[in-house]
Amino acid sequence: MAPIILKGRNYALFISGIVGLIGLACYPIIIDPMLNPEKYKKVQQVNRAFIKQEQIQPGNMRVWSDPFKPREDQPK
Repeated sequence: MAPIILKGRNYALFISGIVGLIGLACYPIIIDPMLNPEKYKKVQQVNRAFIKQEQIQPGNMRVWSDPFKPREDQPK
């Protein structure tokens, strides 16, 4: 049995198919969360509803806060 040699249009279709499959695989993982973040925010709110972040924060570290706001625990 001879090996299949792809030339011209068949080669372009093969490569396009591989790129398309990779794109289809990446869409639900990468692109959809970027385009529709509300769905994922709602899921996180439900999953983290009963978690008290202050109790599970390691090493007595502060809970994450916005780095552009002044700190509330220090006087100005």
